[in-house]
This record gives sequence, C-alpha cells and structure tokens, in this order.
Amino acid sequence: MICGDGAPGVLKITAPHDEALPEPDALSLWDGNGAVELLMSSRDDLVLLLERLDGDSSLNMLPLADTTEVWGGLMHELSIAPPTETGFADPRWLAIPSVAEQAEQWTDTLPLEWEALGRPFDRWLLEYALEVCQVHGAVGRRRDNDVLVHSDLHYLNMLPVLERPRQFLAIDPKPVLGDAEFAVAPMLWNRISDLSPIDPAAHLRDRCTDLALAAGLDPMLARDWSVAREVDNALGYLRDGHTNDADRSLWVASNLLRRPLENLPPAAKLAAP
Repeated sequence: MICGDGAPGVLKITAPHDEALPEPDALSLWDGNGAVELLMSSRDDLVLLLERLDGDSSLNMLPLADTTEVWGGLMHELSIAPPTETGFADPRWLAIPSVAEQAEQWTDTLPLEWEALGRPFDRWLLEYALEVCQVHGAVGRRRDNDVLVHSDLHYLNMLPVLERPRQFLAIDPKPVLGDAEFAVAPMLWNRISDLSPIDPAAHLRDRCTDLALAAGLDPMLARDWSVAREVDNALGYLRDGHTNDADRSLWVASNLLRRPLENLPPAAKLAAP
C-alpha cells in the first residue's frame, strides 16, 4: 500500500498474544534506527502500519559468515538504554517486559517442569541454567547496563531496505529490557545446518563468540543466556510433544558448554526451527 506521503507501507495485523503487546512501544522507541519504522498503530486492534521493506529477501539469503557484522551492527543500533534524566516516566519503557523478571520466574518454573516431564535430560544442564537465572536475575543483574533488546533477532527477522539491499532493518520484535546478550540465542538455534560439517559444535561456539564481539557484547554472558533460553525452549517443546525441536535446543545448550548430551542426533540431522 502507499501512504499519504507517497511512501510505501505495509499493514501488519497480529493475532492477540502477550508478546505482541509491547511491539509498537519498542518500534516507537527505536524510531526507525535499526528497526522497521512504525508509521501508525491501533493498539486495541493490534494493527500496525509499517514502512515497507523487501519481503522477498532476508539475512537468511546471505552466507553464514557474512551475517555476523550485519547482526552486530543492528544490535549496536537497537541496544538503546532508558534515558537517565526521565527514568521510566515514559510509559513506553514501562510496557517492556524485564529479562531479570523472566529469569526470576524461570528459577521457579524450570525445575518444576523438568520434574513434571520425568527429568528428560541431565540435571547438570538444568542446574547451569538455574545458576544463570539466579546470578543475572533481579538480585544479580547489571541494571545500569539494561537496554531495549529484540529477543527474536534471527535471520528471517532482518530484511533489506527497498532499493538499498545492503542495509537491513529488524522486524517482528519481541522486546525485553535487560542484558543485550539475551539477543544472541536465536542466531544460534537457527541455521545449524550451515555450521561446519567437520566440527559443528566448535563452529557453534565460535559463532556465539563472533556474534557477541561484533555487537560489543560479553561472549560468556551471551553463551550463558543462550543456554538458559534453550533449556527453557527444550522444556516447552517437550511439554508440547515436539521432541525433535527439543533435541535441537538441547544440542545447542550442551554443546555451548562443551558437554554434549548423549543420545542426541548429530547436527546434520537436527530439525530446523
């Protein structure tokens, strides 16, 4: 569609779900810097009018090695902090869920789900994820470093700008406020088939480090949040009966820690997301 000023736009109509509620707030805060520009929104209807990007392409089209700097550059733009002079007076910031609060919730829910599902993987991996949540939850978190995080910044959620194919912008954010390192995980659980066939686990770990460094992040914290997120994903998949997806999450989490779990498929046979 064409907007009143002649610029091309696209209408996004979202099915109601909690993760969609803060999307217009995040897009408004980014204001077209690193993310698709929000032109108008109808919050009650979950309808957004966005600038039109090249929907026929994405970062998924680039060779894996060429995606690192693009992702890192977008992370630099997207990782904005709440203004210190106003704190959280801006209601847009108040609408963004907290990574620390999610971590606190996981300390309760992860062990309960693990037990309810019959202890489906080694206890040490669960305990590692719990330690990450405890250290970086409400008590241990680095609040001064909290930024707005696109928590679903994977290859298909970065599209080229029309007529500027070398410039990418993020779409479909699931915004949270917390450590920027929380954003690395989706880049690891996608495109596993593109990892080196010689040693995919080592390539996975290198990817985690390279992505973090490209965005100016802490590689160890990126690894730890990725492990915690994949443990949560694995339990969710198992709860819903998606064993193949759970295997992928457990493969990523355990290999990031150099302790691959037994009885998992090799990387080449893992299901794609």
